[in-house]
Amino acid sequence: MTIRAFIAGTGSALPRRRVTNAELTETVDTSDAWIVERTGIRARYIAGDDETTASLAADAARKALADAGIDAAEIGLIVLATATPDQTFPSSATKVQAMLGIADCVAFDVQAVCSGFLYALSVAESMIRGGTAKAAIVIGAETFSRILDWEDRATCVLFGDGAGAVVLKAEDGPENPAEARGVLAAKLHADGRHNELLYVDGGPSTTQTVGKLRMKGREVFRHAVVNLANVLGEVLSELNLTAADIDWLVPHQANARILDATARKLDLSPDRVVVTVDQHANTSAASVPLALDVAVKDGRIKRGDLLVLEAMGGGFTWGAAVIRF
Repeated sequence: MTIRAFIAGTGSALPRRRVTNAELTETVDTSDAWIVERTGIRARYIAGDDETTASLAADAARKALADAGIDAAEIGLIVLATATPDQTFPSSATKVQAMLGIADCVAFDVQAVCSGFLYALSVAESMIRGGTAKAAIVIGAETFSRILDWEDRATCVLFGDGAGAVVLKAEDGPENPAEARGVLAAKLHADGRHNELLYVDGGPSTTQTVGKLRMKGREVFRHAVVNLANVLGEVLSELNLTAADIDWLVPHQANARILDATARKLDLSPDRVVVTVDQHANTSAASVPLALDVAVKDGRIKRGDLLVLEAMGGGFTWGAAVIRF
């Protein structure tokens, strides 16, 4: 028998305010047609003054706990992926811990931008297998609206705010991955040479400001399609699987064109790709768990399904995971 981490529950949270493309055109020099044609995005959610990364994360975590049917007191580990924390320190994960009423557990943030949830999931899974905790909450949460330049129409239309969470539990299962459930394999990568293609132009040790997001979209698109197709092939081959074995691909929701191009490279039917970018835009580290929860709650993803999660973000960082749900 082998200890694995399986997803016992999922949850998500969105800010109250939904902003359509039409509403955005009232303040940004753009159009609904321009945004939809280039990105597939039709709406996004923007956090209010009383909504933060930690508050959204805590809401998503509560829903995941309820879905898993376990009490917060059972949680021994919280890993929160975010590039937009409430404070420079302490971690937003510790704020979530307090909001959930957990007196003591391991809690920390992970920063890998849009790949953050894949990084956090891999870290938590490793710690569960290592015996640090028997139950964990892994969260992706962002308030990217706080770091957007609303005069840069090429970037400000792309992003939104939100959170998604999963509860992981340790389980003794078969050694053969084909017979097991949970996280079966994960591959992570980073290449810091591409910093200037997607970054925020501020930070405590440089400008002493938060800064604004900057992106060279065409170059990011080119790297994303290649890197995501490669890492998906890499993680599947580790388990002697092919794209034909996948029930659902749950990708980072950056751009509908990237999703389409990735599916074509894998010869994967669009019907097996979970797409939420049209309604949520790019929520960075929140996008994968948010899309996962949507597909679980609407009945598309069922117990026993084989899932592949993937993402790429600034750094560049990228990764993928195979999960038997």
